[in-house]
Amino acid sequence: MKRGIRAGCLALAWSFLLMGQAAAQPANAGCTSSPSAAGTQATHAQTWRCDNGITIIAENGARFELKDANRDGHIDSVELSSKALLIEVPKKPGGNPFKVLTPQAIAAVRGTRWAVDAADGKTSVFVADGRVGVGRRTRGRAVVLGPGDGVDVEAAGTLEVKRWGQPRIDALMARLGQ
Repeated sequence: MKRGIRAGCLALAWSFLLMGQAAAQPANAGCTSSPSAAGTQATHAQTWRCDNGITIIAENGARFELKDANRDGHIDSVELSSKALLIEVPKKPGGNPFKVLTPQAIAAVRGTRWAVDAADGKTSVFVADGRVGVGRRTRGRAVVLGPGDGVDVEAAGTLEVKRWGQPRIDALMARLGQ
């Protein structure tokens, strides 16, 4: 049974990752930003709250663009160039998954809380709650992460799901004012 569920999750993640990436345009409509309440003077994290329930906390200096690929007035993806984001997407049945795209990876989800960090030719994805499908932007095998799991996506090599140690989790969350 567990194997069947895992295979189903992998198939679902892979279908998310293979969906066409429609031309997106900047989509700040429906989202407002403010300094993160939890952020310290050193972190200066920024929080984006969107009318569709999505919350994005951006590390100080993060380079990203909110996207509305289907042009319905709500963001449905983020293009992240550098540094880290913490994303919370409410669970919703059906519809298209929310995606974070980096130079190396695509992380897709229907509802969860996770962090994506793009730096130095590598994308790291960590899941706090829920499940996230992660694969390379170029075709290849996708993996599914559960709570406490992380993966580092580089240009080559296999995607290896690992349990992240508390020091690594704490360091990333601190950068996000958490």
